[in-house]
Amino acid sequence: MARLTLDVTGPATPATVWERYVRVDRWASWSPQIRGVHTDVLCITPALQGTVESFAGLRIPFVVESVDHRHRTWAWRVRLGPVRLRLHHAVRPDPQGSAASVTLHGPMPVLAGYAPLARVALRRLVRP
Repeated sequence: MARLTLDVTGPATPATVWERYVRVDRWASWSPQIRGVHTDVLCITPALQGTVESFAGLRIPFVVESVDHRHRTWAWRVRLGPVRLRLHHAVRPDPQGSAASVTLHGPMPVLAGYAPLARVALRRLVRP
């Protein structure tokens, strides 16, 4: 199991970035690899389950492991066939506005392939 952390900064406020994270109906607006999210609720909560629909039409099951609104962090697991990834997200204040990071845990070839898409999503996440 490998680990990779991506970190970006941008002018959006931490509150704005956090709201974009916690509302699953907003994920497709900043994450180009996501076409839609299918869950029974709109906000992430621990143990929330659903599927993320990718731009390629794949439906990828996920489970939210933890959410800490005070510290603006959350973690989730996704699974596509035998491939399992854990993603830990964080938002913090930054002199430019906010910083958003994701730490990915999974097979290195998958992390290396996913990292460019994740970096684009993070950059869009911190835009005003």
